[in-house]
Amino acid sequence: MRCLIVDDDAGFRTAMGHLLERGGAVVAGTASNGAEAVERARDSRPDVVLIDVRLGSESGFDVARRIDESAADTGWTPVVVLLSTQAEDELAASVAAHPTFGFLDKTTVSTARIGELLSAGRGRQEVNRR
Repeated sequence: MRCLIVDDDAGFRTAMGHLLERGGAVVAGTASNGAEAVERARDSRPDVVLIDVRLGSESGFDVARRIDESAADTGWTPVVVLLSTQAEDELAASVAAHPTFGFLDKTTVSTARIGELLSAGRGRQEVNRR
């Protein structure tokens, strides 16, 4: 699984990269803001894009939507997973409004948890067709 990590905290990007690599994933790149995220996603075409819900002054949901729209133009279908230290129930309305995006608490992220989302069909409606 190739992943792109999008977070405005450099320390988190590094730690998450190490965690995912130890779990067998390949980190295709990192980005610290929405513009970088869209560009790096388009260039590296990762299988999974992990995006912080609070990306500086930007909404991770907005960035996820831009990546999704950019991908749709090319036929590439990444799995988009929003990350937060907030519990999912605190973000329930936003998560429910974006059913094609997965969600994980930052403290629970692992390659296994991402795999569970993929298996459950969360994170991308087309996942079950792969």
